[in-house]
Amino acid sequence: MGRPRSPKGRAAETHRRLAIEYPDAVCELDHEGSFQLLAATILSAQCTDKRVNMVTPNLFATYPTPEALAGAAPQELEEIVRSTGFYASKAKNLLGMAQRLVEFYDGEVPGRMEDLTSLPGVGRKTANVVRSVALDLPGLPVDTHVGRLSRRLGMTTETDPVKVEFELNPMVPSSERGKFSLRLILHGRRVCPSRKPRCGECVLQDFCPSSEV
Repeated sequence: MGRPRSPKGRAAETHRRLAIEYPDAVCELDHEGSFQLLAATILSAQCTDKRVNMVTPNLFATYPTPEALAGAAPQELEEIVRSTGFYASKAKNLLGMAQRLVEFYDGEVPGRMEDLTSLPGVGRKTANVVRSVALDLPGLPVDTHVGRLSRRLGMTTETDPVKVEFELNPMVPSSERGKFSLRLILHGRRVCPSRKPRCGECVLQDFCPSSEV
């Protein structure tokens, strides 16, 4: 096929090629169920998935349910999540998230965007992670990798993650938005980092406006 010229065309071809390149793309935060993923994603802010995965086994063993977490002592919770950085605010968000789940949602993680983003520490990115990965609902999380690659590939010129999400959403089938995000993240980590992108190894380089090949 010819080189896609429109943002929508580039998104479609990116989606097609990365699905071949990363057929088994999965969320790299270890979790069992939506509650654990929600907590892990809150912890992942300004932190690597690898570090979060080192912390969550103890967190979930100590507080296995929203009810248990809602009753946690703040200082004990801070100590458990300390190594993820910004531990005081993250512990406060985890505690508030669990308490709101218990008070308003019978301890169940809701699926509606409006309900998820009403939880402390949960913005659209975190909500979209939970929706797409744990709840099998449409959601396109926009992290730094997704934002960077979507701009480099000429799908958007927006820098605000929410605006990027709203611009990308119509370009990707709703059921595929989560996978699209996961594959962009993997490609960003492995081939297209912020510094020194390896354009010569990239399966998208023939139509990428930013290609240095």
